[in-house]
Amino acid sequence: MLKDFKKFILRGNVVDLAVAVVVGGAFGAIVTAFVRDLITPLLAAVGGQHDFSGLYFTINNSRFMYGDLLNAIISFLLIASVIFFFVVQPINKLVTRANRNKSSDEPSEKKCNFCLSTIPAAASKCRYCTSTVK
Repeated sequence: MLKDFKKFILRGNVVDLAVAVVVGGAFGAIVTAFVRDLITPLLAAVGGQHDFSGLYFTINNSRFMYGDLLNAIISFLLIASVIFFFVVQPINKLVTRANRNKSSDEPSEKKCNFCLSTIPAAASKCRYCTSTVK
């Protein structure tokens, strides 16, 4: 059982996932600090407020701190846009480029010899007349 666990842990995708989580956490901390220390003060200066994190409203003596939520939303949008434009888009282009040269010369459908219905090419029986098809 210990051998199987060691084999599982040392597989490439588990190690890659662990590295991705650590790097993602560090990147999230950097973006959060960037938003908290640079972006929101710039936005707050335009709005006349010196710090978003202190924004709140009160209902029945209950304080609702929506400033931290604004910081988190801006951080999330920045992280999502970086991931989309610098990871997802390039990978999609690479996959499209790699699959461009792969063309299937074999048809995906064929006709049944008995009822002339169109069936999948891999089928051995016609779904309509149940005849055995070559």
